[in-house]
Amino acid sequence: MKSLLLLTMAAGLAAGQNLAIRGDVVHTMAGAALKDGVVLIRDGKIERVGPASQVTPPAGYQVVRAKVVTPGLIDAHATLGLSGALNQPQDQDQVESSAPMQPELRAIDAFDPQERLIEWVRSFGVTTIHTGHGQGILVSGQTMIVKTNAKTADDAVVPAAMIAATLGSEARAQGGKSPGTRAKMIAMLRAELIKAQEAAKKAEKKDAARDLRAEAFQKLVKGELPLLVTVHKANDILTAIRLGQEFGLKLVLDGVSEAPEVLPQIKASGYPVIIHPTMQRSYGDAQSLSMETASKLSAAGIPFALQSGFEGYVPKTRVVLWEAGMAAANGLGMEKALASITIDAARLLGIANRVGSLEAGKDGDVALYDGDPLEYTTHCTGVVIGGVAVSAAAH
Repeated sequence: MKSLLLLTMAAGLAAGQNLAIRGDVVHTMAGAALKDGVVLIRDGKIERVGPASQVTPPAGYQVVRAKVVTPGLIDAHATLGLSGALNQPQDQDQVESSAPMQPELRAIDAFDPQERLIEWVRSFGVTTIHTGHGQGILVSGQTMIVKTNAKTADDAVVPAAMIAATLGSEARAQGGKSPGTRAKMIAMLRAELIKAQEAAKKAEKKDAARDLRAEAFQKLVKGELPLLVTVHKANDILTAIRLGQEFGLKLVLDGVSEAPEVLPQIKASGYPVIIHPTMQRSYGDAQSLSMETASKLSAAGIPFALQSGFEGYVPKTRVVLWEAGMAAANGLGMEKALASITIDAARLLGIANRVGSLEAGKDGDVALYDGDPLEYTTHCTGVVIGGVAVSAAAH
């Protein structure tokens, strides 16, 4: 069946014709999984979803079959497109280390849609990524949300999604430069946020010179952009929460290796979490991470999503599908693990009106598999984005 599927997709879907995807099991992520379900896609959007007994493909629709069908997967935090496969200076743009705070740096100005790692993760069913400037300095820059079939950076779903920051040992500057301690990090952030609050209260002057850094910080205090804080140790998690509450920020906690130690405080804050990759190596501030962290967040009722994060070794990225598989096997379970890379990720990123589930009106982003997608022996047999087949098989 796999060979027939690939030939059918390659021959008939490149132009984005209307499509009927029929799966032995269809995980809509909008309710219970459908047995023998059908997803109709018309003009790039999902037209209808339901059991085959109730949904008949109209004449002219290309029919494609798979054992398991899911929404296109979402990687809630990556550096893909800024960090590249070669692991050489020319394709590593995720962190500019010349200064500790650079919120004005835009991911869209560095994103390379032709980076081959994007095609690679797409071949496993990943159709949307939240990517951009990564961890390593106090404030590294902005992130963006983009589909994995984007031709140019201007095709971004959300050109400016969040501003990325890091608290803890990884954000320490070297050579006696600031910030050298945790207290200095927060003092520097507080100073900029206070300036931004004061500037936001003043009437805008048409002849005032523009200050890109100030404008970025003002977007944080105005609630126009969330602050994505990579933080691992329990005391740093609480510091991030304290800072967010002081300035009324839209805060997203990222990493949180020691989250199990402060679950009540995280839940009380109401801040969502993009949890560390399940298989991330445990060292430095992340030395206490666990493969069970996701299940503990879930049990505590804290909204979260999974990520591939930043990978320092080649091939410079993890695959979020595999991270979800390991989380599922370590207490999270299949349904919740799949949700963490589909609908829960979409909600956290604020794009659930377009992606994350198979529902009428949403983008025609679909992943096809020859078995349980969270099993390592399963293959992704096809990927559709906006009704167009973009990948035929994982390599």
